[in-house]
Amino acid sequence: MLNVAQYTNLDLDTSRENGVWVVTLNRPTKRNALDAATIEELIELFSTAPRRGARAIVLAASGDHFCAGLDLIEHHKEDRSPADFMHVCLRWHEAFNKMEYGGVPVIAALKGAVVGGGLELASAAHVRIADASTYFALPEGQRGLFTGGGATIRVADLVGKARMIDMMLTGRVYQGQEAIDIGLAQYLVEGSSFDKAMELADRAAANLPLTNFAICSAISHMQNMSALDAAYAEAVVAGVVNTQPAARERLEAFANKTAARVRPNATV
Repeated sequence: MLNVAQYTNLDLDTSRENGVWVVTLNRPTKRNALDAATIEELIELFSTAPRRGARAIVLAASGDHFCAGLDLIEHHKEDRSPADFMHVCLRWHEAFNKMEYGGVPVIAALKGAVVGGGLELASAAHVRIADASTYFALPEGQRGLFTGGGATIRVADLVGKARMIDMMLTGRVYQGQEAIDIGLAQYLVEGSSFDKAMELADRAAANLPLTNFAICSAISHMQNMSALDAAYAEAVVAGVVNTQPAARERLEAFANKTAARVRPNATV
């Protein structure tokens, strides 16, 4: 069993029988800003989740905001040297890499501020759902800072280099449909982003674990390769995943026309 008592800044619920975990950032008075201790908890959790039976993870937040980014009060008090802060950044990269490449679907239920390091955290999730209160920003330029948790990799990949530079230089804020249109999230809901995240997590958890592992790790790895190397890696992964014994029953159901068919979305 996972020792949930070891977490101070995260709440963890692993009680669902289908393997959907709920991880909740729990520093609401700090707008869930990420201090060094929280980063270490994220590293431990996402390092162990795949082998402890997680089939999908909903990343949520307590209070009104998802995450306001780096805990600037801690950063100010610590008065870190360049070397010290470099190592802080490397721990952020460790946490977010464990999320993106861990092979377990991570679905972020966003609300309120998704700002700075909070956007870096969200961008490491595989699916992001925004509600009406959600807004996205990279205010590092106004703070005299620079991103250190992977925004130059993941956020730039989502929205493009030019938009990211604009966000950092000018403090531009994105929200609503505009945020969806540029790729900051895949879903915009009028109600609860958490409810939608749970719906999608239940759907993802019903997939075969090896298939999800490939979707939630191999694609990211292949994006880092040359086209020739990615084509080779894709063929190898497909060879393993598409011949897994657990898929035989699903393929038989498709062949027998008893499996659910892909249908167009209902129109109003």
